[in-house]
Amino acid sequence: MIVLMVDDNDLNLTVYRSALKSVDGTDSVAFTASREALDWSRLNEIDVVLVDYNMPAPNGLQFIEEFRSIPGKRDVPIIMITGMEHLDIRYRALELGAADFLTKPVDVVEFRARLRNMLALSESRKKLANHAAWLASEVARATADITARERETINRLMRAAEFRDNETGMHIVRMGHFSAEIGRAYGLSEKDCETLLMATPMHDIGKVATPDRILLKPGKLDPGEWEIMKQHTVLGYEILKDSASELLQAAAEIALSHHEKFDGSGYPYGLRGDAIPLNGRICAVSDVFDALTSERCYKTAWPVNIAIAEMDIVSGQHFDPDLIDAFHQALPTIIEIKERYRDEAPRVLAQ
Repeated sequence: MIVLMVDDNDLNLTVYRSALKSVDGTDSVAFTASREALDWSRLNEIDVVLVDYNMPAPNGLQFIEEFRSIPGKRDVPIIMITGMEHLDIRYRALELGAADFLTKPVDVVEFRARLRNMLALSESRKKLANHAAWLASEVARATADITARERETINRLMRAAEFRDNETGMHIVRMGHFSAEIGRAYGLSEKDCETLLMATPMHDIGKVATPDRILLKPGKLDPGEWEIMKQHTVLGYEILKDSASELLQAAAEIALSHHEKFDGSGYPYGLRGDAIPLNGRICAVSDVFDALTSERCYKTAWPVNIAIAEMDIVSGQHFDPDLIDAFHQALPTIIEIKERYRDEAPRVLAQ
């Protein structure tokens, strides 16, 4: 263990080093200039500090104050050497973070005893810190395992939903990436963008509860059928809403709100403007762009520039204008994502 000794008197340092030799497992580094000691402290590990009060600037009190400001040095035990009459200095040293004191002239027996106590304290704190770090790593590992299992469950759930609709699996992959990029351009945190990446693909999960005669109908839906189809938003919310997972809670919100329109003409509740959850507004932009620019068994893909022009036209009506601005900022990355996750041939479901 390393003991840092700071005293402007070489003779005192010689005495301290000699006394420390009988303390097993220790080594010392000594400085007569307190500024040099502080500079050395910034780059080296220290277990205990022994510092004299009466030194040229920085003096012992100033040394303690600066030492405590060095990253990683907040809990290193410090012993200050003062005169018995310096009670005010001792009080101030305690306030600044001194752990113990030695009185001049230093008694060698007391010196060794107090050093052993401080070294034991330092070792205990290190063991506690190491244990805390181990616990933190175990928690992080367990959390990562839970997150991985949660994502696998979500992906399998999406695969199941995919077989009930006539869209390809790449659609929901692109949706997640598009939404994350729009969120990033809008200024959301990386955590929020990661949530969008994972939650947005669940936007149509409610279609698993939509009757086949409606979901798979080849022609146009009549008004009654359309009202049933629109209920996939509420059904998706009901499927996901009661989860303890923050991710599934976000997905529930998206499932419910991704067909709302900025001017209030959407469904299921006709929400308007900022009353529509932000994640739902982002999903709406991603969903429409991918739907317009993707080929399906019932339609051809629109050229990207035509799709963008159409979305610009309905900005402020269907879409949040600020999110259309973010969409334009993210467009180069979105185009690259669209190319990376291209569709396979559209799948025609049995009727």
